[in-house]
Amino acid sequence: MAVLGAGSLPFTPFLFPRFGGKWGRVKGTRGELLPHRKRTVTSTLIHQAHCEMGRLLDGEWITADLGTDAQGRFVRRATTFRGKISADGSSGFPAVAGRYHLYISNACGWSHRCLIIRRLKGLEDAISVSFVQPFMGMENGWTLAEGADAVNGKTKLWEVYVAAQSDYTGRASVPVLWDKETKTIVSNESLDIAKALDREFDSIAGNPSLHLFPDELQVDVDKMVAANYDPVNNGVYKCGFAGNQEAHEEASRALFKRLDELEELLGKQRYLLGQRLTVADWYLFTTLYRFDAVYYCHFKCNLKRIVDYPNLWGFTRELYQIPGVAETCNMDEIKQHYYTSHESIHPRRYVPIGPEIDFDQPHGRDRFG
Repeated sequence: MAVLGAGSLPFTPFLFPRFGGKWGRVKGTRGELLPHRKRTVTSTLIHQAHCEMGRLLDGEWITADLGTDAQGRFVRRATTFRGKISADGSSGFPAVAGRYHLYISNACGWSHRCLIIRRLKGLEDAISVSFVQPFMGMENGWTLAEGADAVNGKTKLWEVYVAAQSDYTGRASVPVLWDKETKTIVSNESLDIAKALDREFDSIAGNPSLHLFPDELQVDVDKMVAANYDPVNNGVYKCGFAGNQEAHEEASRALFKRLDELEELLGKQRYLLGQRLTVADWYLFTTLYRFDAVYYCHFKCNLKRIVDYPNLWGFTRELYQIPGVAETCNMDEIKQHYYTSHESIHPRRYVPIGPEIDFDQPHGRDRFG
């Protein structure tokens, strides 16, 4: 039975999970506090937010994932393939043009890092790419359009994993660096792939002088990447996939605390480590680029937008405007992926038409010289 609320608009009582996962009926009108902010949500629907990717178990695809930890926190599982490419071939994977292939998602921030470095280093002709489709569903995970995989001819990314290891157990994630010669996955760890692209392919790169992992700043780069990973890069997922209110608030407070710190830092210097652009900046950029259009709304990271941070917003625009970077950015696919793939977060799966974000407006960061 409908209840008339403010403005005489009908309000329908709805079901809300009580403690223990049982369902109860909550009544109210607009203006009422529904539900109490300290109520812990433990419903199956909430936990399914972690189960929408599916995974492989002994080489067989199953529509189940590993869920949250005991406190309801999202836990990102460690990558499995950790091979290394070397310029001299000593690792068993020599840096040779035409030998390697990337499986990438335009939507995925971890993939985006590799795509940016490939572009900036001028390796497009040396390393081929297949793009997975934006939608990632429970039934098959990441998929590829017919004919998109010119190397292995697969239409499901998990089939690529099984081709590399027939009894593989784990998620079939992107990015993936594939070796055409040995017909296996070299790495599915974005950091390893990014380092290889930056440091090992100089002899065939179009821009060999660019080094985003500079030797003299390696310790500082590693520290900055680590400092941003948990609260920011992974933090937005911890906010969105939290299994209860406490886990969400914990992740949200850590996220915005770190963003506040970065805003202050970027008010004093042009880039995260001073006047030199490094991979630490690009690792932050891929999260900031997606933030206002996706994470702010979809993952409920809504204390502030990036456009509300003058220095972070200017920093984001500057990196976007570096030649070649905008061509790696596909906001349409990003929004399509997030808003349609996570049914338990957004069951109706429609994609919002906004927000309108102008990444091309003057960034003002050249004031730092």
